[in-house]
Amino acid sequence: VKVLLTSEPHPDHAGGLAELQRVSGAALWASEASAPVLASGGDDPDLPLPIRALARLGVLGYPAPRVDRVFRDGDTVRVGPTALVAHVTPGHTRGCTSWGLTVHEGGRPLRVVSACSLVMLGIGRYPGQAEDFARTVRTLRALDAEVWVTSHARLWGRWRKFAARDTARSPVAPFVDPDGYRAYLDSGEARLRRGEVH
Repeated sequence: VKVLLTSEPHPDHAGGLAELQRVSGAALWASEASAPVLASGGDDPDLPLPIRALARLGVLGYPAPRVDRVFRDGDTVRVGPTALVAHVTPGHTRGCTSWGLTVHEGGRPLRVVSACSLVMLGIGRYPGQAEDFARTVRTLRALDAEVWVTSHARLWGRWRKFAARDTARSPVAPFVDPDGYRAYLDSGEARLRRGEVH
């Protein structure tokens, strides 16, 4: 392991980074907005003060990893022959990052996207968040993924796709799901337009 990446600095995504970094020696890369939150162990200035206090006390926070590199929207992270393009897609958090890359299966290039969450949380609200989400949906639509994942497996059908892989003619076929990607974006955009908060 040479590089550690995360989509966002929430504890369920970043809580184990310091330990992964310790045992692997890998460099952690983070977006400009996520870097200080990660380096503080989850103390996000967009969270209400009681939640921030719990993060500082370690109740909701996590061991702070060392941020080695800060990237900007459009930067490329290279790991061996793999090039991942950072798409800062704010809304869920200010520094939420979606990743784009191309993989090859049987000589066929496939556009892959790891999409950041399209869920607005009741905590962690900030000025301009609705506009950020609208821009994020436009950005993700432009990526036109053929294979896609999100940080929460249920949203992209991980179990269903892995189960289908075992009987598919090609083990990659169940993961090629551009319609599912568009449906994810459509449903996320609809929730945002309705003002749903979780």
